[in-house]
Amino acid sequence: MSVSVTLPALGESVTEGTVTRWLKAEGERVEADEPLLEVSTDKVDTEIPSPVAGILASIKVAEDETVEVGAELAVIDDGSGAPAEAAAPAAAEPAAAEPAAAEPAAAPAPAAEAPAAPAPAAEAAPAAAAPAASGTDVVLPALGESVTEGTVTRWLKQVGESVEADEPLLEVSTDKVDTEIPAPVAGTLLEILVGEDETAEVGARLAVIGVAGAAPAAAPAAAAPAPAEAAAPAEAAAPAPAQAAPAAAPAQAAPAPAAPAQAAPAPAAPAPAAAPAPAAAPAPVTPAAPAAPASAGDEGAYVTPLVRKLATESGVNLNTVTGTGVGGRIRKQDVLAAAEAAKASAAAPAAAAPAAKAPAAAVSELRGQTVKMTRMRKVIGDNMMKALHSQAQLSSVVEVDITKIMKLREKAKAGFLAREGVKLSPMPFFVKAAAQALKAHAVVNARINEDEGTITYFDSENIGIAVDSEKGLMTPVIKGAGDLNLAGISKATADLAAKVRGNKITPDELSGATFTISNTGSRGALFDTVIVPPNQVAILGIGATVKRPVVIETAEGTNIGIRDMTYLTLSYDHRLVDGADAARYLTAVKAILEAGEFEVELGL
Repeated sequence: MSVSVTLPALGESVTEGTVTRWLKAEGERVEADEPLLEVSTDKVDTEIPSPVAGILASIKVAEDETVEVGAELAVIDDGSGAPAEAAAPAAAEPAAAEPAAAEPAAAPAPAAEAPAAPAPAAEAAPAAAAPAASGTDVVLPALGESVTEGTVTRWLKQVGESVEADEPLLEVSTDKVDTEIPAPVAGTLLEILVGEDETAEVGARLAVIGVAGAAPAAAPAAAAPAPAEAAAPAEAAAPAPAQAAPAAAPAQAAPAPAAPAQAAPAPAAPAPAAAPAPAAAPAPVTPAAPAAPASAGDEGAYVTPLVRKLATESGVNLNTVTGTGVGGRIRKQDVLAAAEAAKASAAAPAAAAPAAKAPAAAVSELRGQTVKMTRMRKVIGDNMMKALHSQAQLSSVVEVDITKIMKLREKAKAGFLAREGVKLSPMPFFVKAAAQALKAHAVVNARINEDEGTITYFDSENIGIAVDSEKGLMTPVIKGAGDLNLAGISKATADLAAKVRGNKITPDELSGATFTISNTGSRGALFDTVIVPPNQVAILGIGATVKRPVVIETAEGTNIGIRDMTYLTLSYDHRLVDGADAARYLTAVKAILEAGEFEVELGL
């Protein structure tokens, strides 16, 4: 009977999920409650277990595809006769290994009489010997509708190593997804055709795997040194037989050349395993394999791209993580636990830790070159020269304590993101304060009409936001910023910045500013003397936020405390704005920020 596997409900508000990886392939046997696939949602990453035991007859949803809750993911055939029949042709599958293992048990005695003759082994397993000559190709599968190529980022196995069917063999990166490519069959990795950091098209051959059991037949034909090189893996895999029959050690010397080709099977048979290795190789390969992944922290342990990305972002070394998943696999929960443990352990030694070494700076590709100036760079340069040489510019600076702002943001950011759909950065607080102060200080929100000899004092606060992009500095404009709350400013800022960096900004969105804000502190600058743009009379520069000890005046007296401090710089056109005007405006902005009265807007 066929049983359907569906996407279960994974949370109250979760309506869909994305299949990140199938842990079983079509035709493989799966046990009841054994993890069958991994699914990612916007709230959780989890494994979906098999509802019944049987053979995975059909996969309905491919990796990286998204489906709704209740959708059919796969079909499992739980018929009593089906598993054995389906598994029998595949020498590498676990279902086939059990019946096949019984036959080699009876074979040791005849094989021991003539261990040096490879011919009987070839006759005993003609099906396995045929594919051995060329091996099985590992090709780059289709990884998405529009993906045509992929780059090999890491080989998880090396030439000469044994590999199990569906065991992760290499990692591939594309412009849409990073994923692992599993081995199509069990055997020995005979050849790697595409090296790391090389790119191949979909369908290209990546490697060749020799079918388990075929390599021993080819090994005797080769010179003895080749098997000798691989003797170490065979010996490492065979400690149990050696303990069971110490007397077999002398006999093991003769068949040693055959052992590397079949690598894992040695533990399947005790003392006689040394002699009958060539004949016994096809079946026992898989049963011994699961022992290897049990050491979850080693480099060959299974790690999904999702977990690997999380580890990179969290600064977790996967070699130090013990996996709690099936077969020792490292799961998301393991990485999160390791990250929390690292934070806790780092808290104490942080004070005594030596100064961090400066990161090695990458050498610029432009070094030593002469290149043509881009049109955008010319426009920016012309505007800056025009502004600097047509105005009487100078700057004033104030220091602002924004400790309350930073605490409010930390307290409200989770709820703000859930409610408004955008992250709450410190920038909207500065924009809000600047726009609010402009209403009271119109001289800073004005324009000199040189041809007419007049001054225009604007009745709206259209604030330009300097955005750093690959093409250069661009300044999209938040229209009517003085009438927006924090949520409106946050959404407008995020939308305009995304358009600039995605080359989707329009000329209308870049024009009409009456005042500009430049957050140079986001790149670490303490403060700078920004240049006033053309047709404006002032620009506000925001410096880096730094924790430092400051004097605090309270009703109880004078204290010293650690505060979040920043510098605000106002560059202005002295033809219209006097130093006193600049100071009054900066003081107003400072007062709004230090008061930090944004609880109502933040829903606190």
